[in-house]
Amino acid sequence: MSRAWSICARLIAAFGILTLVTACGDDGMQDLKQYVKKVKARKPGRIEPLPEIKQIETFVYVPGNRRNPFLPTRAEESEEAMLDGSGLMPDPNRRKEELEQFPLDSIRMVGTVDLNDTVWGLVKTKDRTIYRIKVGNYMGQNHGQITSISEDKIELTEIIPKKPGGFMERQASLSLSE
Repeated sequence: MSRAWSICARLIAAFGILTLVTACGDDGMQDLKQYVKKVKARKPGRIEPLPEIKQIETFVYVPGNRRNPFLPTRAEESEEAMLDGSGLMPDPNRRKEELEQFPLDSIRMVGTVDLNDTVWGLVKTKDRTIYRIKVGNYMGQNHGQITSISEDKIELTEIIPKKPGGFMERQASLSLSE
């Protein structure tokens, strides 16, 4: 009897599911189908033509009294003239580091960290961002390269212009601030 009851229960469940599936047969999208049919029945609109491309007038360079654009300008010549023969000058092709945008007097040393046999200095800028630096990094606006980091001081060598021309090195340091 229980087997017959089990088969009957399965048949009733299958009939119920079949009834639910057929009840969902109306997709309820008749209004959408009518709208699409109405839109497709409209006359097509007029597409505006593309704007006409204007012809650009060409320019032929006639030097006359003008300078040759392929020769250095006077500013570049004066930069070369600033060299005093010592060979000391900042590397113009070196990629600037993040801390080189800040004047040295706006950077404060706040500590050090010793990681994997490397001593890192911790410095804070006026915008309260803390940076981790090591020997060899650059900071300050005068091409200052860090030469040593101790627990209470960061020392660096800056390359500054000197008068009447050329560059010279200057030692600078940041001390741990309280």
